[in-house]
Amino acid sequence: MSDVWDELKWRGLVAHSTDEAALREALSSGPLTYYVGFDPTAPSLHVGHLVQILTVRRLQQAGHLPLILVGGATGLIGDPRPTSERTMNSPETVAGWVGKLQRQIEPFLEFSGPAPARMVDNLDWTAGMSAIEFLRDVGKHFPVNRMLDRDAVKRRLESTGISYTEFSYVLLQSNDYLQLHRRHGCALQLGGSDQWGNITAGAELVRRVEGRSVHALATPLLTKADGTKFGKTESGAVWLDPELTSPYAFYQFWLNAEDAKVEDYLKAFSFRSPAEIAELGRAVEEDPRARAAQRALAEDVTTLVHGAAATRAVQDASSALFGGSDLAGIDEAILRGAVAELPTARPDGTGVRVTQLLVDTGLAPSLSAARRTVGEGGAYVNNDKVTDPDATLADVTLLHGRYAVLRRGKKSLGAVLLEV
Repeated sequence: MSDVWDELKWRGLVAHSTDEAALREALSSGPLTYYVGFDPTAPSLHVGHLVQILTVRRLQQAGHLPLILVGGATGLIGDPRPTSERTMNSPETVAGWVGKLQRQIEPFLEFSGPAPARMVDNLDWTAGMSAIEFLRDVGKHFPVNRMLDRDAVKRRLESTGISYTEFSYVLLQSNDYLQLHRRHGCALQLGGSDQWGNITAGAELVRRVEGRSVHALATPLLTKADGTKFGKTESGAVWLDPELTSPYAFYQFWLNAEDAKVEDYLKAFSFRSPAEIAELGRAVEEDPRARAAQRALAEDVTTLVHGAAATRAVQDASSALFGGSDLAGIDEAILRGAVAELPTARPDGTGVRVTQLLVDTGLAPSLSAARRTVGEGGAYVNNDKVTDPDATLADVTLLHGRYAVLRRGKKSLGAVLLEV
């Protein structure tokens, strides 16, 4: 790529921007200070936030200076949701989440060297501001008719209504841009396209107060092939915190990417070159069953978020689950994450028959079908073939004293978790 702007566009990371020619020139003229903000409305970021984090990293690698704002002030309120008011979290909870999110983001960036990143918290400049100051210095620059015109506000007014607190959120976020411009010379804010109204409002506030033009950039909200929101599974959001989404489940999420979208995800979430990504795109067309692109994506993103060691452990576990290696060598935390993704039986003791467990996990529709599976040599426990239809869990060496992996045939898996 001739410059970082070309790379961002090729990777599909530009949904909206202010004056494109001016922004391109600013990015090519020398180090530009820019910021992205995250509100601590949960104890972890999720894969949707990862687009922003990695975009920040790409700009830093190009020599630009990142400011990472974790909003101790805006997190106390929260951006208006489209359907209803947010639940207010306590200041203590929000403060704890600020620290967690900061620690979660830190490994992705460099905080020393030629383009060091800096962490900032908008509570630092908001907490000491009186209501009178806020209304005089910030509020007077926001015409109410334009605030009412914002999509999030209009949707709420048409449904449940909106409190003055959430209605005023845009003023707080806009003031962040103004403060960062004054304190650090920040001249670019980036965020998701759902934040475009807030981002441009901040740029407009800087222009009105300081008489200077600054820039705004929004990345697209990634979707699945059917147009639905990317980043959620049946069990909910895919979190970056391994306690909320296990590394195994995280890896499997990327491994299950649709053929039609995997090349887009590689562009947005990996640091592979255009030539490498094009080659993986051709592999999808020529041999989709091999899932080479999905494997590359899963390995790249899991390594970025959880590290190379965790990725290797997950890959080893995936192989072992399907009979490729010894299950006994799998780390308990990785095994626990894998079991959580499988239909699981939880017997009270070891006297239960394996055939019953096949039924309880949905691997067989009935006991007679389960017995037939055993008789045909298609039932396995911990990768050992079951030959006795009356075998019980007591005949099995449990993994870590409480787990067993059931398999019917080559690909149908279930799990047993013994309550202890």
